[in-house]
Amino acid sequence: MDVTLILKLAGLGILVAVVGQILTKTGKDEQALFVTLAGILAALFLLVGQIRDLFDFITSSFGL
Repeated sequence: MDVTLILKLAGLGILVAVVGQILTKTGKDEQALFVTLAGILAALFLLVGQIRDLFDFITSSFGL
C-alpha cells in the first residue's frame, strides 16, 4: 500500500470531521450528515483500486 493513499485518507477524514463539527455547531445537522456520507463515499472510491488488486492477488494465489 502506498503511503500517499494513507495520507489522502487521513486528510479526507480530518477535513470531513472538521466540516461536520462546524455544521453541527451551527445547527445544520442535515448538511453535516450529507458531508459525512460524501466523505465515506470519497474514501471508498479511493480504496476501490486497492480492493480490486487484493482480489486479483487472492484469485491468482489460489488459482481460481
